[in-house]
Amino acid sequence: MSRMDPRLEILQAVGDGRLSPDEALRRLMETPSGIGDLGFARIDLDRKRRCGQAEVIFGQGKTAEWIIGGARRLLEAGQDCLVTRVPEEAAQPLLSALPSGEYDPVGKTFWLKAPGNRSEPRGHVLVLTAGTSDLPVAHEARTTAIALGTECRLVADVGVAGLHRLLSRAEDLDWADAIVVVAGMDGALPSVVGGLVSCPVFAVPTSIGYGAAFGGVAALLTMLNACSAGVAVVNIDGGFKGGYLAAMVALRTARPS
Repeated sequence: MSRMDPRLEILQAVGDGRLSPDEALRRLMETPSGIGDLGFARIDLDRKRRCGQAEVIFGQGKTAEWIIGGARRLLEAGQDCLVTRVPEEAAQPLLSALPSGEYDPVGKTFWLKAPGNRSEPRGHVLVLTAGTSDLPVAHEARTTAIALGTECRLVADVGVAGLHRLLSRAEDLDWADAIVVVAGMDGALPSVVGGLVSCPVFAVPTSIGYGAAFGGVAALLTMLNACSAGVAVVNIDGGFKGGYLAAMVALRTARPS
């Protein structure tokens, strides 16, 4: 699918009255390189054209001012803004600066659609957690999948210690175009799910567990050795990556042939 040249988008915004000529000139000067240079960061404004999705801001280790600056530059370019791993001390300043955004204190994410970017969700992503302790990572996956434009359901606490809890959600399993399974401890749930469904399963190991869990390494190794063929594994606590990959699959699945 071809995507509109960003320079044409800028010119159309001027024609529609959404952008002043002075601001359009500034953006056009940046467009050939596709980089919004903020001094402390270089925002990849061309990524949406190349990859279909705007750059996502990784908030960990960044000040509120850095996050707000990057978010505003994305929004100025007409692109949605997703921030993951928002530091606790940056959450309130971020909401004060951009009050229309949605902050999830469980998943530590912030999401804001650019004005005028309104579209119906496409594709179905299901996020499952083995336990309640896995919810922060699962929330990150869910917000990511929604931000990328899919419809997403989250079902919590369906781990293998009570397998009947998962089997009772057969309707959700059938509904999904892609599934994210978030699990710590023994990390066994993704292999079970992979044996029940015909769609891809993206396994996310979490750092939840006692000493021999080794901060998620035990779950990671279990998932890498999953018997089910349709299971792929991302990094420990990588809810963003799991949600992103599942959304890419779901969006492709939803496209007309």
